[in-house]
Amino acid sequence: MKGSKNPNRCPWVDLTKPDYVEYHDKEWGVPVHDDRTIFEFLTLEAAQAGLSWYTVLRKRQSYGQAFADFDPEKVARYGKKQIEALLNNPGIIRNRLKINAAVINAGKFLQVQAEFGSFDKYIWRFVDGKPIVNRFKSLKDYPAISRESDALSKDLKQRGFKFVGSTIIYAHMQATGMVNDHAVNCFRRQAIVKEHG
Repeated sequence: MKGSKNPNRCPWVDLTKPDYVEYHDKEWGVPVHDDRTIFEFLTLEAAQAGLSWYTVLRKRQSYGQAFADFDPEKVARYGKKQIEALLNNPGIIRNRLKINAAVINAGKFLQVQAEFGSFDKYIWRFVDGKPIVNRFKSLKDYPAISRESDALSKDLKQRGFKFVGSTIIYAHMQATGMVNDHAVNCFRRQAIVKEHG
């Protein structure tokens, strides 16, 4: 597959968008254990609510700049002034509820870190510490939620997190490799299984 110019990819990938293809080929479904990256994806997935992932992906760099390189300690300290500045930032999705959620979630994220030692330890418990490897063939096979995303969503909501419905959380689990949802014929599926189990 390595030498192939056009390897098989997941059915959702828009091959006309090079940045989308690169995201699929290098990041999507790769297990993430770095807390800051987990916080980044939680922030971006919440921003995505009601929009396409590609819309958010194109704004990812601006999000990094707007949200202190996704440092939850800094974001948790954002006050009225910073929130107003974010609402006037054309580089991000200017939705007050989503911006407020990012700040609230940063504070809750720190609480979870304090309780479990790391957010990584907390979140991966919902899949028993290893990726769930699914066997999807076509777009219609992909679910919007799972038993695990329901459980994680419920727990996050109880802890006070915002924009963490089961659909958003399932997308987060896919992005961070808690589930390997690469299609059975996708060249990334086995590569990730080999590297990460």
